[in-house]
Amino acid sequence: MRRAVYEMSVPTESGGGGPRKSASKDHKKPTAEAVKGAIQLGIGYTVGNLTSKPDRDVLMQDFYMVESVFLPSEGSNLTPAHHYPDFRFKTYAPVAFRYFRELFGIKPDDYLYSICNEPLIELSNPGASSSWFYLTSDDEFIIKTVQHKEAEFLQKLLPGYYMNLNQNPRTLLPKFYGLYCVQCGGVNIRLVVMNNVLPRSVKMHYKYDLKGSTYKRRASRKERAKSCPTFKDLDFQEMHFEGLYFDADTYNALMKTLQRDCRVLESFKIMDYSLLLGIHVLDKKLRERGGRGDSRRQGAQKVLYSTALESIQGGGKPAEPLPDTDDDTMGGIPAKYKDEKLLIFLGIIDILQSYRFIKKVEHSWKALVYDGDTVSVHRPNFYADRFLKFMGGTVFKKTNPLRGASSRRKRSSIQPIRSVSQEVLATVKEETNEERKAQSLENLDDQGLGSCQKPDVIPSSSNLTVTISAATMSSASSLDDFKFEQEEDVDSRGHRRTSSSTLALEDTAHSSTSPQSSTPESELDVYL
Repeated sequence: MRRAVYEMSVPTESGGGGPRKSASKDHKKPTAEAVKGAIQLGIGYTVGNLTSKPDRDVLMQDFYMVESVFLPSEGSNLTPAHHYPDFRFKTYAPVAFRYFRELFGIKPDDYLYSICNEPLIELSNPGASSSWFYLTSDDEFIIKTVQHKEAEFLQKLLPGYYMNLNQNPRTLLPKFYGLYCVQCGGVNIRLVVMNNVLPRSVKMHYKYDLKGSTYKRRASRKERAKSCPTFKDLDFQEMHFEGLYFDADTYNALMKTLQRDCRVLESFKIMDYSLLLGIHVLDKKLRERGGRGDSRRQGAQKVLYSTALESIQGGGKPAEPLPDTDDDTMGGIPAKYKDEKLLIFLGIIDILQSYRFIKKVEHSWKALVYDGDTVSVHRPNFYADRFLKFMGGTVFKKTNPLRGASSRRKRSSIQPIRSVSQEVLATVKEETNEERKAQSLENLDDQGLGSCQKPDVIPSSSNLTVTISAATMSSASSLDDFKFEQEEDVDSRGHRRTSSSTLALEDTAHSSTSPQSSTPESELDVYL
């Protein structure tokens, strides 16, 4: 049974290929068209039959239920006739997956319309696995074939997956909508229906499969020769070495979502997952759009939290168009690389790899030959930490606020305050000089009459005290308001200015005042 899944060939985009199995002479291998038809018929029958059952709460035994139905080509009392070979269709945990679809706002009619209304589109597989990929015509769902161990692991994962989705439906983890198995011609083909991370309606100018490791993480020559290749970690460090920049709020929301998802995967002992990253360039007139699926995707969205922007946003706001574009973001996250404006589409994929015995042996063998920390297969906790470090430090980066502009504004606002204080001090000096002249004339007259007073003594003046005190307080208070980033500079200049004016007044006072004429009040005024 398992051997049949491992030996399936990968179909091309032209529709060729099909399951290959060394079956007996009584069995004919199903063609690719027969497999796609069986998938649509089986899902249509099981989902339609489930709608007749009343809704109820999900119980623990619902995660392990398996329903099976035989669909002969001539039809039966319960199944329709069809022109494909006879096949048996199994549905795993139908009640639990119905709850998952309802959680994401998928109605049964919309689910059946997306999968069964038009033929499925075959996609090529860039990965190392032998999985097939089918895409629905409305760009909403991906149907992927999985191995027996992966399907078994997903079924065991469902209770924890149920708990995680209840706590937080906004996640970058794969969103599973159904798990099925088609038995046809002695071949078991297990399928999982998931959300589509990269919409075809938006052209992806760059596509990456990132793990955070460096061992053999470069796209092959065969992959690079494709029209839309999928690059890897080392390719990203060469092609986008500066990283993708987001504003602070978007970066924090993205990294928080990744951290939460990685901790969930670590708790399930899952490793070897990847971040599928699609980059759409908005600049340089590269805003090409796919020819299929545009009008459908622009309509009312049937799936909640299915886009990258919705998966990281806390408020559930829909994607808003960029200011300089006449088109919506299609659920992409706005970002920048150098001077280019981008839309980022991303999601975590391949989470059905647990750290089983075979993976432990693989890591031990590679660690003997290569650096153990660089290989993709590793312990779940180390894998999660390395994954987050690579995403948060190399791939995604936060745009720094323009601190220079704010500093310039602060400097320019300090200058008028300084000029005001200087004007006040200049006015004080002028008034002081006038009073000195008047006092000198009076003293000269008094000296002619035999007075023994000195002509240059500065008398105690309430005007002078109030003015100097006001100037000192205004300059000190104005400078204290701008201590941020310039506290030392402003304070040092303020101290120098105050000390210089004090010294000037003290020098004048010492040169023109006798010990007999100085009083405590005048000394205080002069010091101020």
